[in-house]
Amino acid sequence: MSVLLEEYLGRLRHMVPLQVDVLELPRGRLPAEAQAQQSAEGKMLLDALRGSERVILLDEGGRQFTSNDFATFLQKCMNAGLRELTFVVGGAYGFSPEVRSAFNEKVALSAMTFTHQMVRPILAEQLYRAFTIINNLKYHH
Repeated sequence: MSVLLEEYLGRLRHMVPLQVDVLELPRGRLPAEAQAQQSAEGKMLLDALRGSERVILLDEGGRQFTSNDFATFLQKCMNAGLRELTFVVGGAYGFSPEVRSAFNEKVALSAMTFTHQMVRPILAEQLYRAFTIINNLKYHH
């Protein structure tokens, strides 16, 4: 994990019970053709996410939040008794139609595309920012 990711996860752990599991799909077993790769990744994702309480696909076409709105979204999830949120980053060709239909909640961190290595610390920082808002801490300005 990157230093920046570890930094924000460490900060988050002081505010919320946090378990971080990074599942990377095996690249070597995927077909070369884009649609076939997307489909194969989709099947592996569906198997891996079976039983997850709430899955949020990180997708450039998803709902965009302000930091305050994202904090409100997370607070509503907690108020509803939700104990587990799973954020998923798609492969190089995005999510398969099967994954999109299985998990219809999509959030965009930006309209831009980021590498998996960049998405992780960006998401961690935004989660940390949201929890500072929820807890009325001075981080967010």
